[in-house]
Amino acid sequence: MFIGRFIIITTLTILLDQVTKYLVLKEMRVGQSMPVLDGFFNLTFVMNPGAAFGILSTMSEGFRVPFFIGVSLIAIAVVVLFYFQRARNNGLLQVGLTLVLGGAVGNMIDRVRFGEVVDFIDVYYRQYHWPAFNIADSAISIGVGLLILDAVLTARREGAGEG
Repeated sequence: MFIGRFIIITTLTILLDQVTKYLVLKEMRVGQSMPVLDGFFNLTFVMNPGAAFGILSTMSEGFRVPFFIGVSLIAIAVVVLFYFQRARNNGLLQVGLTLVLGGAVGNMIDRVRFGEVVDFIDVYYRQYHWPAFNIADSAISIGVGLLILDAVLTARREGAGEG
C-alpha cells in the first residue's frame, strides 16, 4: 500500500486540481464571480502571479516564473525523498506528504502553462475576504496540517517513552 498510496493520492490530487481549473478556465472569465453560498463563498476567477497571498507577485515575470518553478521542483524532490526515506510505516505522514506533493505539482503545472496560478475559491464574510485559492492550495494546507499533527503525535510518543 506504500507505493499505491503515493500514486493514488498524488494522482487524484493533481487530477482534481487540474479538472477544476480547466472548468474555471472554460466557463469563466478573469475577474468573474459566481455566488455559491451567498455571504460566505463565491467562485471568483483570479490569475495569481505570486505565491500564497500574492507574495512576490510584483516581481518581473522573467524572475518570478523560473523562481517559482525552481522552488516547486526542489519542494517536489524533497517531499518524494522524505516520503521514501521516512514514511514507510506511517500512514499519516504518507497522506500528508502526498497531498503536499499533489498540490505542488498542480500549481507548478499552472506556472509552466500560464506563468501564473489559476485561483477560484473565494471565501469571505461581509467585507472580509480570504485571498482566492484553489484545490492544490487546499491540498498543500491540509497536507501541512497532517505533517504538523504527525510531528506532535510523534513527539508525544517519544516523550512518553514509546518512540
